[in-house]
Amino acid sequence: MKINSTQVTYFTLSAYADTGHLKYFYFAIILSLYLFIVGVNVLLIVVICMNRSLHEPMYMFLCSLFVNELYGSTGMYPFLLVQILSDVHTVNVPLCFLQIFCLALYAQVEYFTLGIMSYDRYVAICLPLQYTTRMACQKAVKIIAFIWLCNAVNVAVLVSVTAPLQLCGNIINEAYCDNHSVTKLACSDATFSDIYGPVYIFTVIFPLIILIIFSYMRILKVCFSGSKQTRQKAVSTCTPHLVCLINISVAAFFEITQSRFNVSHMPHMLRVFLSLYWLMCPPLLNPVLYGMKMTKIRNICMTTAFGKRG
Repeated sequence: MKINSTQVTYFTLSAYADTGHLKYFYFAIILSLYLFIVGVNVLLIVVICMNRSLHEPMYMFLCSLFVNELYGSTGMYPFLLVQILSDVHTVNVPLCFLQIFCLALYAQVEYFTLGIMSYDRYVAICLPLQYTTRMACQKAVKIIAFIWLCNAVNVAVLVSVTAPLQLCGNIINEAYCDNHSVTKLACSDATFSDIYGPVYIFTVIFPLIILIIFSYMRILKVCFSGSKQTRQKAVSTCTPHLVCLINISVAAFFEITQSRFNVSHMPHMLRVFLSLYWLMCPPLLNPVLYGMKMTKIRNICMTTAFGKRG
């Protein structure tokens, strides 16, 4: 039964537990991870921007991905650090909706960027003679701008629909603010907000997944029928992308399952970890994978750092 609506000025995040003096240990770990994420992503962004040999569509998409990792982690890690040290785990309403916007935009840009990267690899490996016309640098810049602007508008619409809702409570059962948790507190009709996410997934994300699957099916076909050199090139460029894609997909599945279904039978720490996984691990894993596996990036980083090629 719904209770009478009140003017909510802040939300309480119930996922946090009293960890005593261990909070300083957790704070040090999270801070170290965040500093590493910022350092490695900024390094790779600078390397791609400053080296003309990397001014190609594939590396431009990678640069956009690293900017998104930096953006997404900044939308989460500082907030998490403050909450870990705080004795009262609350967040004011404007900051909560700002975080909803930031994290939702991060997730959508991540998927769109990985989707266009799979198409880029498909054209490069399966249609190499058409690559310069289909994926020119100017076209890549327009695609990147479209991904960011289109998803920013989409998320802004979602937040603008959720923000005016009358709320019957202020307790969010998460470690951070997310749109679905806020709509569950609504007294007023939240039908549009509730169906917006599933409709978006079925009309936009699923076709994107189909594009990715199609691209990699074609790539695998060429790999198995091509020369050893073709297979090696395909593996070296596609492996990091596939690992990143699987990682974010599994993480998103955990988060959607946890937010939409009752998982109270799971241990509390496991629920918190799974809810944070999609926000904490990709910004950490993706730049490391690409920095290690992409030969041109690795060689330039090694030359810059040690004055020699890897």
